[in-house]
Amino acid sequence: MSTPENAGAVYRRYLSAVMLHGHASAKAVDLGATDLYALNILTLSGALTPGELGRRTGLTTGPTTRLIDRLEQAGYVRRVPDPGDRRKVIVEPIATPSGLDEVLAPARDRIAAIIQQYSPEQRGVLFDYFANAATAYQEAADELRGRTAAESD
Repeated sequence: MSTPENAGAVYRRYLSAVMLHGHASAKAVDLGATDLYALNILTLSGALTPGELGRRTGLTTGPTTRLIDRLEQAGYVRRVPDPGDRRKVIVEPIATPSGLDEVLAPARDRIAAIIQQYSPEQRGVLFDYFANAATAYQEAADELRGRTAAESD
């Protein structure tokens, strides 16, 4: 299979669809997209300091505090003393939004059916891409945030 001439447009369409699905999923469980993304970060990473959560979401201190407040009030996270330094707190996930699995199931099932059409070797390449692309996007986002912060100084 060769790369299509409109590969850039195909990829942008894919990324937009993923982003729009994330927004629709968040809305379906009565969360803002950033709140759901932050909860996902916590679920995947485990407990984080508010500062680290802010860095990973790209939020400054004030919006990070409000995000944690919203998630805590909804019962999805809690603030606990950092066992290594009791002057600090960490934010740990304690629940997921009710109905989130049901909201995500249609897309998850559709994507699983697509992935099953590929050979085991091709699936290996796909998942290798997902892992490497996630790192690349995270690094690029960090660079952009660093550039933006430097420009605002």
